[in-house]
Amino acid sequence: MKAVAMPTVSRVAVCGGTHGNELAGIYLVREMLKKRADGTEPVSVVTVMSNPRAAQLCVRYVETDLNRCFTRAALSAPVSETSPYEMVRSQELNALLGPKASMQAVDLLCDLHNTTANTGLCLITYSDRDWICLHICKHLQARTNTKMASTPVRYVHFDIPLNEAYSLDSVGKHGFAMEIGPQPHGVVRSVIFSAMQEGVQLMMDWICQFNSGTLFEGGWVDVYTMVKNIDYPRDSETHVITAAVHPDLQDRDFCLLHPGDPMFLCFSGETLRYRGKEALYPFFINEGAYYEKGVALSLARKRRVQIPSVRSETLR
Repeated sequence: MKAVAMPTVSRVAVCGGTHGNELAGIYLVREMLKKRADGTEPVSVVTVMSNPRAAQLCVRYVETDLNRCFTRAALSAPVSETSPYEMVRSQELNALLGPKASMQAVDLLCDLHNTTANTGLCLITYSDRDWICLHICKHLQARTNTKMASTPVRYVHFDIPLNEAYSLDSVGKHGFAMEIGPQPHGVVRSVIFSAMQEGVQLMMDWICQFNSGTLFEGGWVDVYTMVKNIDYPRDSETHVITAAVHPDLQDRDFCLLHPGDPMFLCFSGETLRYRGKEALYPFFINEGAYYEKGVALSLARKRRVQIPSVRSETLR
């Protein structure tokens, strides 16, 4: 593929605490806020505590899930004194970092998250053709002799139109959620914190090299495109769950799930098997925060995406 010249990534936002009980991002943002910029940095970095009230209380959200409040409709909805705190906060963040999909938006928005699922490090985004995000993923995957060398890095694509994209990372010109697990909510694990810290540093290293004119060779990146969510089995009358994730599936995020493989173990002892017609890749398996959303796991289809060589267009 022909090399692509792209605008420099001069304004970056790193956000944590969008969910107030996902502590690795919260503590990393607090560390970053201690370091005051002296004006000599090659990249302008805005560091944001996205949901300070939830972070103070160590809860996912106060009134409603902030990371579902960034659709165009939500951002343009009128707010009042009775509006949920997170709805008001989403519009504040959009004014600070956006407006969404505008020329004034930050060039790259990295939103830090944790999951209870065994996902490793995932870059979750709405585009499978964003060469900046894909190259950053490729850069993270190529790291060697680092603290996160044993942490798998994957690119997850939610195929949703930008108007309907609901998460904070959709506000930037480029953006992704950096999601790392497993880590219980309300807990910080040193290995997860270190992997996130190094992931952010590698991202910034790539951006600085890109802005300085480095040509990054193209190649291939495996992209996992979300196909559907699967709910837990439930009682037809009470809607209470009647099964847990099967032990053969638990913690096997991104391991291929074939038709007929065990999926759930009923509390009565019966094994329920995957009835899909094609093998897919499960992720967010038994995510603790998704019980309220009716999601036991998500299923994705994997394909290889070819990405072109890129360099900053300032040095064409």
